[in-house]
Amino acid sequence: MPATDQHHHLPRGRERATLLVLGAVQFTHILDFMIMMPLGAQLMSAFNITPAQFSQLVACYGIAAAVSGFAGGFLLDKFDRKRALLVLYAGFGLATLACGLAPTYHLLLLARLAAGAFGGLASSLVTAMVGDFIPPARRGRAMGIVTAAFPVASVLGVPAGLMLAGHFGWHAAFFLLAGCVVVNLIIGSLALPHLRTAVHGHEPWQQMKQIMTHGVHLRAFAVGSMLGMAGGILVPFLAPSFIANVGLNEGVELPIAYAVGGVATAISTPIIGWLSDHMDRLRLLVIMSLGAVVVTLVIMRLGPASVVIASLMMALFMVTMSGRYAPAMTMITNAVEARYRGGFMSIISALQLAANAVASILAGWFVSKDAAGHLRGLPMVSYVATGFFILTLLFAFELRAAAPHVASHAKKDAPPPPPSPDSAAA
Repeated sequence: MPATDQHHHLPRGRERATLLVLGAVQFTHILDFMIMMPLGAQLMSAFNITPAQFSQLVACYGIAAAVSGFAGGFLLDKFDRKRALLVLYAGFGLATLACGLAPTYHLLLLARLAAGAFGGLASSLVTAMVGDFIPPARRGRAMGIVTAAFPVASVLGVPAGLMLAGHFGWHAAFFLLAGCVVVNLIIGSLALPHLRTAVHGHEPWQQMKQIMTHGVHLRAFAVGSMLGMAGGILVPFLAPSFIANVGLNEGVELPIAYAVGGVATAISTPIIGWLSDHMDRLRLLVIMSLGAVVVTLVIMRLGPASVVIASLMMALFMVTMSGRYAPAMTMITNAVEARYRGGFMSIISALQLAANAVASILAGWFVSKDAAGHLRGLPMVSYVATGFFILTLLFAFELRAAAPHVASHAKKDAPPPPPSPDSAAA
């Protein structure tokens, strides 16, 4: 079986246009998840539901995306990427529209499940397509552009949801997102390259067996899972700790802190992506992880502080946390052959979502409120997160040992290929 890190050459202008479209797809997928957060009060009132039922509306999106991601590992490589992405993204748009039209809680729950399933698969195809048409020498910067969608959506999601819900009701956020999907579909159908990526003679069970038993793939899965665990255990209690322990007010100061962090991350993410194409990616991952450890240990102990100090810490936290993704995800993408890339990235996406959910539950075991309303146990959360940072690096070292080229910044567009599944040892 040949082992090649195949990519399709495109003119630089077409590359940039394609990356912007893929970034827009990723942006709407993440925004669809984030925009639910500020709608809690209106949804609980509109459908007469409890906070627990609202949390189910939030959680079901990630659960559906994780389940569909594992299922996509069997099938995605059977189809050309552009056609599969447009079909799945159209399904995501229809499900988002259905969320806005849902007349009952249970129908809204079903619509959220469908949006998560379609959105999760579409998101995994975005990452796979970056590997399809961007050569390894420039893949880090491309990943930086696409992953910049996360901090931008994180910043815009909460204030956009609050503004739309306040002026037009909770339906408006979903209608706006559905409209954005339509625009992206039209642009995507024109701008995305039609790459012949379908695997001929595709056998789903055999394909999945080869993906799941490949020694290099297993190491990449471990890196991706630890990335998700480190973020999942920290993020759920970040905003509550800034309110309860740091003393920020929820109406003005907390959004300012998030806005400063988001702007800093939107600027830093493409820069870090560029760096990952010009230095050893594992070394860059080590640097960003060490920075994240220091910031995490400080921010989880932060006491009463001004909005300036809180915003600075939020910016450092978001920059270092998100800065791990460009080098790590580039290493992961470089670890897989083109014929497995769609299914492989779908499984990586599912693992990260599942790891994030498990880590969020784990965080709840350590955190409690005292009589004064302060959150206790956050230092222990920082220690556990540090453990996940270290495990990420250890698995990344293992990945480089199994496939040395994945961490290198290639000087040519065709680095040495990864070992084939037939020769890789688990």
